[in-house]
Amino acid sequence: MTTAKKIVVDCFENLFARKDFAAAGANVHPDFVTHSPGFPSGRDAFVEAMRNSPMVGADVSVERVIADEDHVVVHLHVVPPGEEHGTAVVDIVRVEDGLIVEHWDVKQPVPPGAEMF
Repeated sequence: MTTAKKIVVDCFENLFARKDFAAAGANVHPDFVTHSPGFPSGRDAFVEAMRNSPMVGADVSVERVIADEDHVVVHLHVVPPGEEHGTAVVDIVRVEDGLIVEHWDVKQPVPPGAEMF
């Protein structure tokens, strides 16, 4: 596993599986920038927003992780409580000097009858 991929997987596991937000924040640069609407930039603000996000109570499964040098793509299936199909999410993360510095994402509701992953 590449170093960038390991850093991102560790952060996502801490966010979604362990709910260890302090450990997740240890992988994020203080001047982190997210391009995701509704989420703030800056490590502390972003980690706090994730702590209070509806994703925390959701069933989040990592379907695949693809790394290309300093960029890592994480494909997630997110199913909040009470939802049947959930949302497919793709996070694109850039790592620099051992920390996550930038983030983009795209989200798509999973339609009924769709084959999942």
